[in-house]
Amino acid sequence: MRLKFLAFALALLAPAAIAPAAVKPPTLFVDERSTTVQAAEKLEGAAREDALLLARIPSATWLAYGTPEIVEAQARDVTERAAAKGQIPVLVAYNIPYRDCALYSAGGAADGVAYLAWVAGLARGVGNRQAIIVLEPDGLGVIPWHRNLAGDLEGCRPEGQDEAAASRRYDQLRGAVAILGALPRARVYLDGTGSSWLAPGEIASRLIRADVDKVAGFFLNVSNFESDARVVPYAHWVSNCIALVTQGGLDPRACPSQFSAEPFERPGNRRQIDAAYDRLFAERGLKRTPKSQKHALIDTSRNGLGSWKPPAGRYRDAEVWCNPPGRGLGRRPTLITREAYVDGFLWIKVPGESDGECLRGTAGPIDPERGVKAPAAGQWFASQARELIERAEPPLKRE
Repeated sequence: MRLKFLAFALALLAPAAIAPAAVKPPTLFVDERSTTVQAAEKLEGAAREDALLLARIPSATWLAYGTPEIVEAQARDVTERAAAKGQIPVLVAYNIPYRDCALYSAGGAADGVAYLAWVAGLARGVGNRQAIIVLEPDGLGVIPWHRNLAGDLEGCRPEGQDEAAASRRYDQLRGAVAILGALPRARVYLDGTGSSWLAPGEIASRLIRADVDKVAGFFLNVSNFESDARVVPYAHWVSNCIALVTQGGLDPRACPSQFSAEPFERPGNRRQIDAAYDRLFAERGLKRTPKSQKHALIDTSRNGLGSWKPPAGRYRDAEVWCNPPGRGLGRRPTLITREAYVDGFLWIKVPGESDGECLRGTAGPIDPERGVKAPAAGQWFASQARELIERAEPPLKRE
């Protein structure tokens, strides 16, 4: 068993006095009251069987609405039931103001004060029980009125806000980190986006500004479809960039980017980027230390076949992230990764739940690729669930 995994298991499960040999491999929580189970109760036939099959595999619990009292009760319920089983729950905090920039998953707390009160309720619900907390998917990838490292104003510009909204987003995340990071048996991860989204320097700068130094690390590929072959090396580079910036004073814009050697799944291209990081560490008299650097969680819920490549020129905006056709379940959830920079492969997005009413640049309401109107974000999408199961990689066995 790797030392990194032992350290992670000890931090979650064991009092300091217990020797590593006494630690049992951690087990992720399977929730008999999950949204997948709830969906199955309303389905019939093969669709019901599909949902029940997926419900047997641990996936995250999304906490996205309600008052501080409501989220406290939800978090307490999940963590208490998980503790009774000796299992670790994965909680997704998804309630930051202007989440998803008012798109398919619009919503969130009214303002920063309301948000931090909500986060405090979540923290009270977790208490001293173990949990993995995924803090705000897209929280650092889609920031209202944000300027990137090049100084360009990004596309999320909600009405009624101005460029001060970006600073407020960082304040909100730092406040949430301070609250959740104080929990004795929780491990907290911030948004690291994905391998086809931001360059390592761009996301590293945002993670540093959001106080990633005070939490376990960052998460990648949530609700997305990037293959492990892409996301795992990206996790290395983001972690290395954070170390070079914080320990070596490197300008984050100098961190080597995956976009310089596409497709970086090819071993030669990946080695080219790795070698560039090696040179930067050597120039600063530093060494890579994966054990002490920031680690990643990777969402493998739907990435078994990688991303969808839409037909060239067919759509004005193909929305490759939104209910793409022909995808498959990915690696089963586990905290035993055998990857130095990865703490867990998890099903963070609940497979079978829709990404939204995908329009792909058309007037809608039909998804022109699928020929149907997709369910609203978070609702069960039976035909997509069937696709994910049938095309799972590795294959999913029905028992």
